Amino acid sequence: MYSRTAKSAISLFLLLALIGCKANPPASTNENATPTPEAKKPVPGPVPGTRLTPAYVAQVARTAYFWAWPMVNIYNRVQTFAKLPEPGLIGGIVPAAPPNQLSMLTDYVAPEERLVACPNQDVVYGFGPLSLDRDAVVLQVPDFGDRFWVYQVVDQRTDSFAELGKMYGSKPGAYLLVGPDWKGQTPAGIQGVFRSPTNLGIVIPRVFKASTEEDTKAVQPFVNQIMMYPASQFDGKLKTRDWSSAPKFPSASEGQEETQWVVPEKFVDQLPKVLDGLPPLPGEDALYANLRAVWDAANQDPKLKQALQQAVVEADKELVKPLFEFRNWGIPLPNNWTTQNNGAQFGTDYFTRTAVAKSNIFVNKPQETKYFYQDLDSTGARLNGAHQYTVIFAKDELPPVKGFWSLTMYNQHHFFEPNQLVRYSLGTKNKDLQFGADGSLTLYVSSTPPSQDKMTNWLPAPKGDFSLYIRAYWPEAAALENKWTPPAVVKTK
Repeated sequence: MYSRTAKSAISLFLLLALIGCKANPPASTNENATPTPEAKKPVPGPVPGTRLTPAYVAQVARTAYFWAWPMVNIYNRVQTFAKLPEPGLIGGIVPAAPPNQLSMLTDYVAPEERLVACPNQDVVYGFGPLSLDRDAVVLQVPDFGDRFWVYQVVDQRTDSFAELGKMYGSKPGAYLLVGPDWKGQTPAGIQGVFRSPTNLGIVIPRVFKASTEEDTKAVQPFVNQIMMYPASQFDGKLKTRDWSSAPKFPSASEGQEETQWVVPEKFVDQLPKVLDGLPPLPGEDALYANLRAVWDAANQDPKLKQALQQAVVEADKELVKPLFEFRNWGIPLPNNWTTQNNGAQFGTDYFTRTAVAKSNIFVNKPQETKYFYQDLDSTGARLNGAHQYTVIFAKDELPPVKGFWSLTMYNQHHFFEPNQLVRYSLGTKNKDLQFGADGSLTLYVSSTPPSQDKMTNWLPAPKGDFSLYIRAYWPEAAALENKWTPPAVVKTK
C-alpha cells in the first residue's frame, strides 16, 4: 500500500511522537497511593548497558538525521566561517564573516553563488554567523527612510528570535543580540535587546534595491552602515565600512549544487557536539536522552555503529533528498502552487523545518515574507525550458504586499541560470514592465526570447527543468491567509 519511503516516513514520525512524549505514568485511581520512585522520576531512554538491536539503532538514526539536519547545517556553517580572517567575499561574490561579524554585498548576488540555495535578485544581501557564547553582539540599523528593509536573525533551529524591519517600525540605532545564558549589563545607547534560545545562529540583512544604476548608487550609504560586531567593541558610536572594498577569499564550493553543509558520513560524530550546544525545546528531553543512549551504545559496539552510519546515509537519500523538490512538501494551493505558513517559527514542526532547510533555507517569518513555490504547470507537468509559458496576473491581482513582490526563476539546482539579460526575476524592482490595456500583467517564461514587444516582461528560463518562486515581502492579510494565491503557469508551446 505504501512505498518504502512512505513507510520510513511514517515510522519516523511515530518514533518521534513516542520518544517526544513525556514518560509520565497514568494517574492512580487510589488517591492515597504513594507514588513509587520510578513514577516520580522515570529513567529516560534505554537503561545503560541494555542490549540494543541494530534495527532499532538504525531507526533512531533515521529519526535523528531528519530531525537534526537543519541544526547540523547551521553548526557547520558557523564552524566553516570561523576560519575566515575577517569579513569579506567568498569567491569574490558571496558575503561571509567570522562569528559575530557580518559582510555586505553592494549589489544583487551573482549567479555563481552556491552557499545558499534560492537567493533572490531584489535585495542587497548581508550574511553573518552568530556564536553568542563568545560575547553579546551589536547589530546596527541605519535610517533607511522609505526604503524597504528587513533583518533576518535566526537561532540554530532557523527560528527567528528578533523582529527588525520596516514592517515592525524598527528605529535606527544599535541593537543587542544575546545568548540564552547572557547575564551582562545592556550598554547605554542600545535600542533593544533580543535573546536567542541558542548560542549559534545566522544574521541576514536584506535591503530592497530597484534594478537601476541610480538605485544601486543610492543604496550604498545605507549598506555601508550595516555592521555587526562583539559588544565589547561598542563605544556608543555607530560604525561604518565601505563594503565595496571588502577582501576576497577563495571558494571551496564545487559543482552546480548548494555547498553540502550536512555530510552523512560525518553526521554520526557531529550530532553529540550539536546536542551539547543546543538546549532542548519543551518536550524534547526524552528525545535527547534516547539519542544520547543510542549513540553511547553504538560507540561501544562496532556492529551498532555500522548500523547507525548506514541508516544515516540511507536517510539522507530516502528522507531528506526528496524534500529538495517543492512539489513534494508544503501546503497545496490552487494551480499546483505550494506554500508554508510557519517559516522561521517552526517550533516542533520538524518536517517543515527540514523541508525548508533542504530546499530554500533562511526564509523569513510569514509577516516579513510570504513564499509561493512552483515546479509544475497548470496541467501538472514538470516545468521545463523546452516549452514556453505565461503567468498572467489579472487587473488588481498582483501579489498583495506593503513592501514588494517578485517572481524568480531557478534552475534544477535552485540557483540562477546565467543569461544575456542578467535577469533572474521580475517584479516591483522592474520599472519597465508592460501592462495590458485591461490592466493585467503577462509575464513570459521561456528559454528562447519572445518577440521584441514582450522583452521587458520576459523571464529567461534554462534549457532543462526549472522552478518558479514568488516572494511577497511585507504581505497583506490576503496573502498571509492564502486567500490570494498565484495564477497558473500555463504552457503555450
